[in-house]
Amino acid sequence: MLLDDPRSDFGGDARRGRIRMPSTRARIAFAVAAVPVLLIALQIVASRNGFEGPLHSLWSDYAGTPKSVSVPWAGLALALVGLSWRRRLWTVGIAVAIDVVFALVRVLLGGSLTVGNGAVITLTGVALVAWLRWEGTVRRNALHAAALGALLILATKVGDVWLHVTVLAGPDVLDRYVLLADHAFGQPSWVLGQVVGALGPVVYAVLHWVYIELPVAAMVVAAWQLRRVASAGVWPNHYLVRTFLVLGLVGPVVYVLFPVVGPMFAFGPDGHGLQVGDYWPRIVPPVDHHPVPLAFDTVTPRNCMPSMHTAWATSVFLHSRRAADGSPAPRWLRWGGAFWLAATLTATLGFGYHYGADLLAGAVLCLTVESALRAPERGWDRARVRMVGGGLALLAALLLCYRYLAGWMAEYPVPAGVVVLGAVAAFCWLFYATWFARIPERADVPEPAARQA
Repeated sequence: MLLDDPRSDFGGDARRGRIRMPSTRARIAFAVAAVPVLLIALQIVASRNGFEGPLHSLWSDYAGTPKSVSVPWAGLALALVGLSWRRRLWTVGIAVAIDVVFALVRVLLGGSLTVGNGAVITLTGVALVAWLRWEGTVRRNALHAAALGALLILATKVGDVWLHVTVLAGPDVLDRYVLLADHAFGQPSWVLGQVVGALGPVVYAVLHWVYIELPVAAMVVAAWQLRRVASAGVWPNHYLVRTFLVLGLVGPVVYVLFPVVGPMFAFGPDGHGLQVGDYWPRIVPPVDHHPVPLAFDTVTPRNCMPSMHTAWATSVFLHSRRAADGSPAPRWLRWGGAFWLAATLTATLGFGYHYGADLLAGAVLCLTVESALRAPERGWDRARVRMVGGGLALLAALLLCYRYLAGWMAEYPVPAGVVVLGAVAAFCWLFYATWFARIPERADVPEPAARQA
């Protein structure tokens, strides 16, 4: 459905009826002020409930043992797109040297062999040097890229804390309701769970790697989109990192509204004794037309509804289709984005992490957020308002159906499936017609400037 069909550009009536939005400077100022407030608030919540908060985790990245090896370096890699090649080499070299020193000292003191400190320290140094010493386009590009890298790291800190918050906010989970609703979709988690198991360890290993390395695919697409930033001095109006970060902020809010743990926990072997039974993936549990919330443990995150892996993989797919000017992306990128989406969807269901209902909600969330961010030069015209408003309404309708019409969906799976899948398919078609059926006006991109020192 989301194939390229270039026709005419956006213009005329498509540009009418815009809603005036706050200036970019005002939005940036609000975001900068909101970040420390959010971090401090989550740190207070974490300290009061006995788990690691974002500020403590961030301090470990600077002076202790980093929680993640890949995330600090992914943040630094994102910051490098705003630098010249010479400065990139110097930056990476300094980061590696700092990491080696920290790793040696940590091992000599009896700690673990890991890295990440150098990336965070160097990223901070790049931002400070650019702010205090550089000027003009070089300064703006470096600060912009460094801010994106820092936001990526901070987003993971917030996400780790939020998983604990979902447990505090949702002692009871709604998996019994989602199981009933999934009868309308043919219980895809049980079907693919058996298929993946039958395909053997090689397929399992490939799918597992794709599932956990989703940020790698995102970084490849983002690097391709931002490859000319340092030389041309111009940032695309929209790119994958923006969608990724906004999805990470918006999607987890639904976790506390609709707590779900997933088939392998609520109906499988990993429920810590609180599961309904050991059903997944061999046997679909008997239909219970009078479901009640299921009391669950204080360990497992309630992070299924919506499926954020689906939302993020869908965004990778969308951004792998075209360049910022509307021209087709390279074939290898388009095929890679399609493969990553298909493999991620297979893994989320085949590993028992999600229900089919979760994936539908994740896809709708992605298309809604993407509609709010894509082609900002169009403003908030009727098409954008229609897409965002319709997406929010559809997402709310899905959650309400899963919660209050689950019994009906299980009793009448065919009409329920037709209605729900038809509504989601119609929304996907509307997204395609709004953003992909026509190519936006090609922005004038200046010729690359001379290579920076």
